[in-house]
Amino acid sequence: MHLLRGAVRTYAWGSRTAIADFTGRPSPTTHPEAELWFGAHPGDPAWLQTEDGEESLLQAVADDPEGQLGASTIGRFGDTLPFLVKVLAAGEPLSLQAHPSAQQAREGYDREDRLEIPVSAPTRNYRDRSHKPELLVALEQFDALAGFRPVVQTVELMRALAVSDLDPYINLLSDQSDADGLRALFTTWITAPQPDLDVLVPAVLDGAINYIRSGQKTFAAEAKTVLELGERYPGDAGVLAALLLNRISLQSGDGMYIAAGSLHAYLHGIGVEVMANSDNVLRGGLTPKHVDVPELLRVLNFTPTPQDQLRPKIIRDGRERIYKTPASEFAVSVLEVDGDQLGHEIDAPCRHDGPQVLLCTEGAAVVHAKSGTLTLERGSAAWVPADDGPIRLTAQRPTHLFRVTVGL
Repeated sequence: MHLLRGAVRTYAWGSRTAIADFTGRPSPTTHPEAELWFGAHPGDPAWLQTEDGEESLLQAVADDPEGQLGASTIGRFGDTLPFLVKVLAAGEPLSLQAHPSAQQAREGYDREDRLEIPVSAPTRNYRDRSHKPELLVALEQFDALAGFRPVVQTVELMRALAVSDLDPYINLLSDQSDADGLRALFTTWITAPQPDLDVLVPAVLDGAINYIRSGQKTFAAEAKTVLELGERYPGDAGVLAALLLNRISLQSGDGMYIAAGSLHAYLHGIGVEVMANSDNVLRGGLTPKHVDVPELLRVLNFTPTPQDQLRPKIIRDGRERIYKTPASEFAVSVLEVDGDQLGHEIDAPCRHDGPQVLLCTEGAAVVHAKSGTLTLERGSAAWVPADDGPIRLTAQRPTHLFRVTVGL
């Protein structure tokens, strides 16, 4: 068991304070910090803090896959850590995006290889052969757009904006099945000529302004989001696409699961994000990065998704809060130590025989494993190899410890 030094990723949409404050470093930082990676992804592995100095987690797994991952994990996923843990801080909205299924990722990667597009090229869509299901758990209020909203509600929103230019699109959405209508409308908007967008987007923004000024509340959050996106990305089709998506506000501890093909855009906040060990993203707008609309349309799932279907079921097992998802690559829970448990050793439930990443998000804990003991404070993480569990905890003040393992 070793402390992990995460890899900081700087993107324009990140925050100059959130990750630095979370990890106890001075802020504001020189550049916006968007993500803190705790994993063994080749693009930016975390580093083990050993007695002999730092060692890449990627290299440690390569040198001793069975000891680090365990025979069961290797049998299912090969000699690769199947999950990636991140702290994500959105100071500004992220791109409108979706992730491919496992089959789509394999096909896309091989296709781009045949076209001889370098993996590091900014125009590359598929940087690995893996799908990317992901779970985000908010550490504070976290706002997002995710999944196509039920069509009845979207029609209500579009009518509430009272923009006559939207009337033909309301008819397009209403005159066929929900999924077909969403596919037709989204495709129409995302492929619209720029002169058409330069007329429609400002009209929608005016409608949002008038709606907010009227004092109506039903779609106030949606209208404000459209205005925010329109200000940052004038004339972008993604501003219109925001009208079609669920506007979600997570509170601390709430989770949201993003499956393959689910269109989404994170708006603001900080959270723990756990995903399959992949960096495959198909973008459709709201970004200066590479956008590939045809490929995005190929992977999207247009079936409407009510908000409650995006929220994973949370169950409790003693001191552990478990987020249930269908992902096989990862399992996520939070060990909570408080009340009469403080000052006593607590055994973490032992249902996993693979590796673990532990991330402290509140308080501090002394973690005991076979190889020894270490202390985790807020913002710090540890790697527990498969051959070093189970673990026990001791905390003197209320503590939350995220635990990420291989899925069952």
